[in-house]
Amino acid sequence: MSNLYWLSEDQMARLRPFFPRSHGRPRVDDRRVLSGIIFVNRNGLRWCDAPKEYGPAKTLYNRWKRWGRLGVFARMMEGLASEAPEQTTIMIDATHLKAHRTASSLRLKKGGGGRLIGRTKGGMNTKLHAVTDAQGRPIRFFTTAGQVSDYSGAMALLSSLPKADWLLADRGYDADWFRDALKDKGIKVCIPGRKNRKKPIKHDKRRYKRRNRIEIMFGRLKDWRRVATRYDRCPIVFLSAIALAATVLFWL
Repeated sequence: MSNLYWLSEDQMARLRPFFPRSHGRPRVDDRRVLSGIIFVNRNGLRWCDAPKEYGPAKTLYNRWKRWGRLGVFARMMEGLASEAPEQTTIMIDATHLKAHRTASSLRLKKGGGGRLIGRTKGGMNTKLHAVTDAQGRPIRFFTTAGQVSDYSGAMALLSSLPKADWLLADRGYDADWFRDALKDKGIKVCIPGRKNRKKPIKHDKRRYKRRNRIEIMFGRLKDWRRVATRYDRCPIVFLSAIALAATVLFWL
C-alpha cells in the first residue's frame, strides 16, 4: 500500500489545516482517500477503475465531489501559495484545455452559470487563465469558455493580483486599460506591444525571456490527464482538478 501513497505524512500535515471538519462519524483515512483521488486525476481514469487498495470507488468519488463543491482543493493551493515569500515578479497567461464530449453539453440549468465550454478552431474547450510567481508556480486560476479573450481573464484576475514589482505577459495582454490598471497598482509592465500599434512600445527583452516558466507550468499541469482533457461537466469540479494538480506539482 505504501507504494500507492502519493503524499507523505509531512505533506499531509501541511494540507490538514485546509480540510473541513468531520461531523458525526470520523472520516475514512484522509491520506489513503486523497491518494486515490490524485491517482484518478493523474491518470485520467474512471472512478470505478481506481485500485482497490484506495478503498471503495464510491468513497473516492463522493469525497471528490463534496470537497470540490466546498472549494477545499482551491483553498489548499491558494493557502500554500500564500505562505511563499513575496514575489518581485509575477506572470499571467492562458491556455486551452480540450473538453471531452461527456463534458460538452451546453444546456443551461435555471440559475446556473453554464459549463464554461466554448467552440474555437480547436473544437470544444475551456480556457484556463493563470497568474504565477517568478518561478512559474501558480498563484491564481480562473476559467472561462474557450472563445473568451485574454482580456476577460486579465480583468477577472486583476483585483486579486499579489503585490509585485513587475508583471510579464505576452502581447495578447497589450491593452492601454490593462497597462494603466497595473500602473495604478504600482506594478511595472513587461509586455510586448501589438504589431498594429501606431506607436511602438518598448519592453525589457531580457526580462521577458523568463516568461517561458509559465508555459512550462501549463505543460506540467497537462501531464495530468483529467486536466489536459476536461471530463467534468461542472466547472467548479474541473477547477478543483486543476488546483489539486497545481498543489501536488508545485506547492508540496
